[in-house]
Amino acid sequence: MGEICQTCGLPKDLCVCDLLDKEETKRIKIYTTRAKFNKYVTVVEGLDKKQIKETLKELKRKLACGGSIKGEVVVLQGDHKKRVPEILVSFGFKKEAIEVS
Repeated sequence: MGEICQTCGLPKDLCVCDLLDKEETKRIKIYTTRAKFNKYVTVVEGLDKKQIKETLKELKRKLACGGSIKGEVVVLQGDHKKRVPEILVSFGFKKEAIEVS
């Protein structure tokens, strides 16, 4: 028998905790701002603490850019606010919960 999920008690193969966490996510806000040396950065706010590290890793991989976590906010290097919502929807986040400004 495989590993057991600590949250729901089901085997890891059948566990849907990650999917449920993504569905219950509050509003995700995406916007761009200027950082040092007049460079653009894309900011993603509202991700759950449990998901923020792996979401950042996948965003950096798919967008081919650098990025970091500042508190509870993901900061990506460059202007990616048009592509980030599509990628978040492909990760399982609801389109209605994503706000681009």
